[in-house]
Amino acid sequence: MENPTKPRTYRVLELFSGIGGMRMAMEHTGKEFEIVSAIDVNPIANTVYSHNIGETTVRNGNILSLSAEKICKLNIDTIVMSPPCQPFTRNGKFNDINDRRTDPFRHICDLLDRIPTVSFILMENVKGFEKSQACEMYKQRLDEAGFHYQEYVLSPHQFGVPNTRHRYYCIAKRKGMEFKRKSDEIIINPEDEDTAVGTNIGQIVQEDLEDAGPFMLKSAALLKHLPLMDVCTKDSTNSMCFTKAYTHYAEGTGSVFCPLAREDFDTIYNRAMNADDEDSKLATLQELRMRYFTPKEVARLMSFPEYFCFPETVTNKQRYRVLGNSVNVFVVSMLLQELQ
Repeated sequence: MENPTKPRTYRVLELFSGIGGMRMAMEHTGKEFEIVSAIDVNPIANTVYSHNIGETTVRNGNILSLSAEKICKLNIDTIVMSPPCQPFTRNGKFNDINDRRTDPFRHICDLLDRIPTVSFILMENVKGFEKSQACEMYKQRLDEAGFHYQEYVLSPHQFGVPNTRHRYYCIAKRKGMEFKRKSDEIIINPEDEDTAVGTNIGQIVQEDLEDAGPFMLKSAALLKHLPLMDVCTKDSTNSMCFTKAYTHYAEGTGSVFCPLAREDFDTIYNRAMNADDEDSKLATLQELRMRYFTPKEVARLMSFPEYFCFPETVTNKQRYRVLGNSVNVFVVSMLLQELQ
């Protein structure tokens, strides 16, 4: 007989597992859990996952190879997943369910009515997914499989984290299992929760950064793109969403950092804009010491725990790419409080 006082241990299948953000969100809840299997096709993401967790549960795998029988044998009760978002973005040409990258997600949808052990599903995707054919298909499959669900569009900035990253979330439970909160009752700026980062940028920047050289904005970026960039200083309370193209494309891929006070930035920047020639302008802009946020700082803005790090074999470009494809750990952990 089970001990009624012993905490339940959730048996979790982590699909499209990436660098382990969903798992780390489970850790943040304080609930007992076991990741029975974590599956992703990206070998670099899997390397980062294994480097941090030190377990063999993550594997390079094709979700299309999963069957209802295989999932049932795992005896899981929880699925967490963050399917590829490209089919629902401008860069992905909004091809929706016609994009082959949706095939693994569609495959899971087709299995939902044949995995009776599962009672809870959390799915994350890009904002805009809620208007897609894939979303309608997913909700229909959930209903047919005996689930009811709640939908959210949330950003970590709503919870006191200094980063804007709007994402779509859907929590599904077996019909008969009640939701603890209505979808519009999600806690905003919770005073009783630890956000894992501070309320301003100064609390997440690396004070011990020994070599800022690789992250400094080059001359061309300072001259051509700085006016289009979102500049953060230590007292900033927000930053732009970081994408996988951060540092590769200048506009719309994430904020940049100036270590000076905001008033000093404004003074120097205005002086540069009024310079008589390009050489003088560049020399003045270089006084700002503008740089990109480091991968560690981006991870902090995405609420990854302090122990999270990258293997030395993973380049900075690869680090930004896998972070840009990941989830905000704190926001997901708030939604996982619905586990019961």
